[in-house]
Amino acid sequence: MSTQNPIFIPGPTNIPEALRKAVDMPTIDHRSPLFAEILGPALCGVKKVLKSEQAEVIVFPATGTGGWEAAISNALSPGDKVLATRNGMFSHRWIDMCRRHGLDVIVIPREWGEGIPADRIEEILAADGSHRIRAVLATHNEAATGVRSDIAAVRRAIDAAMHPAMLFVDGVSSIGSMDFRMDEWGVDIAVTGSQKGFMLPPGLAILGISPKAMQAMSEAGLPRTYFDIRDMAAAYAAGGFPYTPPVGLLNGLRSATEMLLAEGLENVFERHHRIAEGIRRAVGAWGLQLCAMRPELYSDTVSAIRVPDGFDANRLVAHALNAYGVSFGTGLGELAGKAFRIGHLGSLTETMALSGIAAAEMVMADLGLPVRLGSGVAAAQEHYLCGGTGNSRQKAA
Repeated sequence: MSTQNPIFIPGPTNIPEALRKAVDMPTIDHRSPLFAEILGPALCGVKKVLKSEQAEVIVFPATGTGGWEAAISNALSPGDKVLATRNGMFSHRWIDMCRRHGLDVIVIPREWGEGIPADRIEEILAADGSHRIRAVLATHNEAATGVRSDIAAVRRAIDAAMHPAMLFVDGVSSIGSMDFRMDEWGVDIAVTGSQKGFMLPPGLAILGISPKAMQAMSEAGLPRTYFDIRDMAAAYAAGGFPYTPPVGLLNGLRSATEMLLAEGLENVFERHHRIAEGIRRAVGAWGLQLCAMRPELYSDTVSAIRVPDGFDANRLVAHALNAYGVSFGTGLGELAGKAFRIGHLGSLTETMALSGIAAAEMVMADLGLPVRLGSGVAAAQEHYLCGGTGNSRQKAA
């Protein structure tokens, strides 16, 4: 694989040079005031990205999976009921984790390519008159299928049922790239990681926690030590960390939030939507279909693309890497061999996206798929043109 090419997996994402340099820093004394000058702005920056005024931001040395575990182990007790939709690999894995922790999971099964059914959530919660269900788990952006679910609708469903369940949201492949409104949507715990929208190497599990969820932690009975949020919050209050922190990554997080806020969050989201729409138009020009079943479900960070019946999508991913040094994502779970994924999040531009589209076309042509070279590129170019019908940007001066 050529390190000169952009990467088109759904994370980890391309790392801007400025952030790579921010992570690559000399060792400092993490018990000195200098560390607090890194940690404080990083936490404040994440809070702004979450669009929250009241969340407590907690960062663990881990990945998004560690963030899932921190969420459930700090706020729930053995035997608690939780409600979750399974509509892809990552929602499936969170459900599996809950069961391993002794939680009683009520699963709403959905076809892969569908979103979270808010009406079904309301129905189940309304029938739970004794309020045994403690939390609703929702995957905002299912990276296995390229499906974005409506978290605001999930909150409305909880409220309509007049149910006190907390709302836990996996925002690993959405936060920092797609609009996320923690306070407005009534999210109690939001989970993300450093390696996607924040454009950093893997290594940080990032959580936003509402006052309601913080209160629940005083009563929660699941065991936790490394992931004890109370210990982390107490250390933060003193400007420190309860154990050795990943200083370089935290410095990168401070710089990443500064970069996102300097671009402007709405501009970040619009850029992701514009790039994603160009890729979707390329897929249409190829005569292929997305796994996401309807336009309102389309993700702006990853597109899962079905290949023709009888063709092994893993051949496409392997040939792209071996022949052209370009990485695409494989299909996961039920979509293994049936789809490949193009990640289009983080540090990405239209011209970078066009290179990925062109590479995909060459790979499909090499492997005998009926794709006309240049068809997807042209469709995306029409959308990306400055002043074009699909592009809201003004013409370059």
